[in-house]
Amino acid sequence: MNTINQIPATQNEDWGFWGTMNENAATAWPLAMTAISDATNQPLELVRLFLDSRHGRHFADDVLNQIHAGRALVDAIHAATTQWMTWKINRHTTQDYGIPRGLPYLTGFVIHCEITDESLAA
Repeated sequence: MNTINQIPATQNEDWGFWGTMNENAATAWPLAMTAISDATNQPLELVRLFLDSRHGRHFADDVLNQIHAGRALVDAIHAATTQWMTWKINRHTTQDYGIPRGLPYLTGFVIHCEITDESLAA
């Protein structure tokens, strides 16, 4: 498991996961970073790109839905991570984003955010 000292800070406090989580953001950020990195086997910097994106906002919406259903924050993050890993990239998502069909949704969008970031930097 990753330690908190290795976790990159958000670069998007107004939007994405952080902005959506509001008062829970500071506590939720390292939990989500670690859970997503562990689930997808992707480095923390790529997870940061995902969480700072609009896809991270949607992930936060699912975490908040779990909290509103009565789960504790850590359990809500775990449930959202499990849900996103269970969903698979379908044909429509492949056409829209170029993510290979059949990948777990969470893995696909973490990788997609890296590719998008690299293409913007080029």
